[in-house]
Amino acid sequence: MGRIRRGDGPLVEKNHVDLSLPSAARMYDWLLGGSNNFEADRNACELLLEVAPTSREIALNNRWFLQRVVRVLAEQHGIRQFIDFGSGLPTQRNVHQIAQEVDPESHVVYIDNDPVVLSLGQSLLDENDNTAILSVDMTDTGTIFGHPDFTRLIDFTEPAAALFISVLHCLPDSAGPKALVERVVDALAPGSFVVVCQLVSDDQKVRDDVTELMRVQTGGNWGRVREEADVAEIFEKLLVQQPGLVDVTDWRPDSELQQRQRSIEWTEFGGLGKVTPRN
Repeated sequence: MGRIRRGDGPLVEKNHVDLSLPSAARMYDWLLGGSNNFEADRNACELLLEVAPTSREIALNNRWFLQRVVRVLAEQHGIRQFIDFGSGLPTQRNVHQIAQEVDPESHVVYIDNDPVVLSLGQSLLDENDNTAILSVDMTDTGTIFGHPDFTRLIDFTEPAAALFISVLHCLPDSAGPKALVERVVDALAPGSFVVVCQLVSDDQKVRDDVTELMRVQTGGNWGRVREEADVAEIFEKLLVQQPGLVDVTDWRPDSELQQRQRSIEWTEFGGLGKVTPRN
């Protein structure tokens, strides 16, 4: 099977990737300053910046949130198992790198079905026995939970952390993003945690314009920009931890992040929830 490289993009199996079709994962990579993207992804980002000019800021703030929340879970809550749904492309300071700095025996499972993510992720993780990346649709929890690498690394009788970082807006309502999170919550042991954040806006025009742009650019591989109330509903089965559900820039920020530019048109909104004992 042939391999190709387009511009400064990643090495991938050409039979598996339509280079003319942008993906949310590769667009996110470009907004973060990465090189694992193609011309179509970059062009789509330029269109996105016309509609929402602070999209780069929102991507950066979201990435820093991921890094902070994983460290808090590992250092302060003793979590040693992480499940990253819709993990996206590997970049600096990935989940396993942060968690394994706290405890080298921490286990991390990444889940994504983007072929570029899988190609690069596999090469990154090949020498790390405590991590795996699964080529599964993140809504297919039955396949995920039964996958040999998942059962090797994740013990549902012990607390774990499930991460849905900037990914649920990629799912249409018909895919049941709330139901997906609830299935995962029901499988986790009490004392586990769930992290959810997604793109929201209180401006109807921004929600409609970005949703339509991304739907067209990704060939329908997109959900919608939602409202804060939609995110709050996802936490109904969880005990929300301080500081509550917020713009992720405000989730336990450090001094460096306080100097960062905020997104204006839309925000990443969410937080950390704890799985409580069943009645």
